Amino acid sequence: MAMLRPNPRGDFPVVSESAFVDPTAILCGHVIVEGDVFIGPYAVIRADESDENGHVEPIRIGSGSNIQDGVVIHSKDGAAVTIGSRTSIAHRSIIHGPCTVGDEVFIGFNSVIFNCTVERGCVVRHNSVVEDCVLPAEFYIPSTTTIHSNTDLLTIPQVTQDATAFSESVAEMNVSLARSYRRIANEL
Repeated sequence: MAMLRPNPRGDFPVVSESAFVDPTAILCGHVIVEGDVFIGPYAVIRADESDENGHVEPIRIGSGSNIQDGVVIHSKDGAAVTIGSRTSIAHRSIIHGPCTVGDEVFIGFNSVIFNCTVERGCVVRHNSVVEDCVLPAEFYIPSTTTIHSNTDLLTIPQVTQDATAFSESVAEMNVSLARSYRRIANEL
């Protein structure tokens, strides 16, 4: 069983019965995990910092999404983090709120997403940084790219069909993994 624990306010994670959370993962506080989500080994999702009024917005993981090995999702001052449906957050990435990551987004290995919105269908490849901006739908961020509020988005390409197909295959595989690992856990 994964480590599910309350934050200092007493908020406790809520995890759908159809989600799979690896036993080594840690979910703390006001975390909401929807159906068919896969959360991999050593992922840490913490909704434990509050704002000046003691309020903590949720970290919400949308249905069919996957949070892969070693991912960290956290937020400053109780701000919300929303991960859309059928979105893939790849190994060792950091999502730090306030932040919204839309539906059908792919965030590559070791990438950092901070204080921003990444809209539907974007692909952020490996070792990239996106911060303090809105990344419009269907943008493709090549590996090792840094995007800030002053980046000229006209220099950034749109997502290709190949990149979309890759993102969809990762999401489908991880929904299948969530179901398979749930079945194994139920058999033990």
